Amino acid sequence: MDEICVNIRSNRFFESEEIVLIQINGLQEMEQLGMLLGQTAQGGNVLILSGDLGAGKTTLSKSIAKGLGIQQMIKSPTYTLIREYDEGRLPFYHMDVYRIDGDVEGMGLEEYFEGDGLCVVEWGELLTELPEDYLHLTIHKVADEEDKREMAFKAHGKLATDWLAKVKAAGKFHE
Repeated sequence: MDEICVNIRSNRFFESEEIVLIQINGLQEMEQLGMLLGQTAQGGNVLILSGDLGAGKTTLSKSIAKGLGIQQMIKSPTYTLIREYDEGRLPFYHMDVYRIDGDVEGMGLEEYFEGDGLCVVEWGELLTELPEDYLHLTIHKVADEEDKREMAFKAHGKLATDWLAKVKAAGKFHE
């Protein structure tokens, strides 16, 4: 696995929940982080991506797919809600819920969340119901630094906590 040269700015604990803050210094580091997320993911993992337009959610999702071994072009699911990719080591379910009102009852998302693949949900914070176990990643643009991003990871549940631990252990992060 390639070294990822990003900085863990700090680990913060709120009510026994760890928040890991990472600074990304450019597109290459964003892609490396996405690859690492894909390489360490296991079936049943759910990643909720939050951030402003242009923060890098789709770029990160494409790199996650590469980390899963998916070679086909990854397209944004903005107008289709869900795109499914089965060619990697895990099924990859790439979702974008930006254009819906958050109420996805009856759309069957829980079947994906409870399945054996990796679900990545852009704009997932807009959902009225989140799965019980998920890793939430918020991407913040750094003011006056076009290529820099501050990323905040927060794990909810055992699978997500284990995944975040694998990411931290597998990556070569610099404090």
